[in-house]
Amino acid sequence: MAKTNAKRVERSRPGRGLALVALAVVALYAWMFLSGTTQPKLGLDLQGGTQVTLVPTTAPGETGTIEQAQIDQAVEIIRNRVNGLGVAEAEVATQGTGAGTAIVISVPGTTTSGIVELVGQTALLNFRPVQDRGPATAAPEPTPTPSPTGTDAASPSPSPSPSPTPTPTPSPTPSPTPSGDQPTGPLQPGGPDITPEFQAQFATYTCAPEGERQGSLVDKADEPLITCDVDRAEKFLLQPAAVTGQQIEDANAGLRQDGTSEWVVNIEFDDEGTAAFAETTQQLVNQPYPQNSFAIVLDSQVVSAPVVRSAIVDGRAEISGSFTQQTATELANVLKYGSLPLAFDVADVQQISPTLGEDQLTAGLIAGVIGLVLVVVYSLLYYRGLGLVTVFSLVIAGLLTYALLVLLGQTIGYTLTLAGIAGAIVAIGITADSFVVYFERIRDEMREGKSLRVAAETGWTRARRAIIAADLVSLIAAVVLYVLSVGGVRGFAFTLGLTTLVDIFVVFLFTKPLVTLLAGTKFFGGGHPLSGLDPARLGVKRPDPTRATGRPSVPQEA
Repeated sequence: MAKTNAKRVERSRPGRGLALVALAVVALYAWMFLSGTTQPKLGLDLQGGTQVTLVPTTAPGETGTIEQAQIDQAVEIIRNRVNGLGVAEAEVATQGTGAGTAIVISVPGTTTSGIVELVGQTALLNFRPVQDRGPATAAPEPTPTPSPTGTDAASPSPSPSPSPTPTPTPSPTPSPTPSGDQPTGPLQPGGPDITPEFQAQFATYTCAPEGERQGSLVDKADEPLITCDVDRAEKFLLQPAAVTGQQIEDANAGLRQDGTSEWVVNIEFDDEGTAAFAETTQQLVNQPYPQNSFAIVLDSQVVSAPVVRSAIVDGRAEISGSFTQQTATELANVLKYGSLPLAFDVADVQQISPTLGEDQLTAGLIAGVIGLVLVVVYSLLYYRGLGLVTVFSLVIAGLLTYALLVLLGQTIGYTLTLAGIAGAIVAIGITADSFVVYFERIRDEMREGKSLRVAAETGWTRARRAIIAADLVSLIAAVVLYVLSVGGVRGFAFTLGLTTLVDIFVVFLFTKPLVTLLAGTKFFGGGHPLSGLDPARLGVKRPDPTRATGRPSVPQEA
């Protein structure tokens, strides 16, 4: 047994764990300072934010009453969209009842950039084959030319007409011979005919300035559509939708795979959408321009209109445009969580003040500091010198937690609220509990006559199971709270889970290695009365050095 204990002590390498903790602290703070952000994002209750009030209305061209079920569905979708940007602590609630119900969204921060578009966008998405496209302005009136009979004849066609002789195409039926009553290009296979009136409307259509709409902008999936791109630079004549946004299974933002730094939105269809998209792209690939392209239409506007180079049969598509990382992520979240069942008018956008006064915030922070001081004082009075391990461990845990809160605010949009601060304060008790379990196990081992060096190892072997079990219970509780709750409770759960993981990291890689190092010193290993490990105070005789380790141990104090 003595040889086994000796080998255990020799194999313990505390320097590795301490070096890893030091490296983690340095790396996190270097990242934090290099990014230029040294404070965590604060929530509504601490810094205020932006409040948007939306009033539901029926979509253009639609009729009927607004049902409460539609409003409830819209609230859930908007909440998912906002929270999809990160743990943002946003508040989404209804105001009023019946037909006068409004949806109020409160988001931490003082910027309104993108908030209105994100929460109010209906996100009605359709993939439509392109019939024709052209400049945003109406085609100029043709110049009259004398006819052989002395009468004027105008050429109304907006683009050159093909040869009157039908040209064979890969479609099941040949393209009809164009005439004055026919569209300017061959129609898509399987698509309904676009009437001459619709074609004439497209020729005279002009894209209105942003914020204004005109003409055929009621996006009904089973009907043709005349619309413009989001920049109002080009107009499109589109066939009925081949695939709809309801057939999207997943969406995410990422960089284009060709090595460029362009942000795109990658989407994946369900089985029904995959089959429809494959059939449509197979038909488009052999068509002349612009009928060989399809338009991605979001809320009646063309986001992009790529040319089909080859059939897409794997159910994956890419939406490109002038996206930044933020706008691509916002669009991906909008598509992922589905379209709103209603259209919305923005009734009000305003900045709101913190919901907690400065006195309340100060009182909460003072309570946290008092709790921390009490833990430290208790540790020093009860464990004496060994209590310093508790102090140093809490300092390391605090440094790691603060850095992580700052960096998570940058990366996933985490915002710190008073509920989150409460979660961090609760974690102080969880961390202190881990120290108590370990220290008491060391004392029990020493009461059996073992030296501190051996007790630190054998005690750790038995204590770590209890530490892991306790932290695992806290972690499970945090996960359940986070999944089932919203708002402030979710922030509490997230912070509790984060600090629990930090506790495991600190106890395993800092607290235990530090105790191992201190066990080799004369002050602790020799059982000094102020070390907290005095054999007389523990109620046992001083251990025989040769009996505990099989070889001379650290000199004992006389």
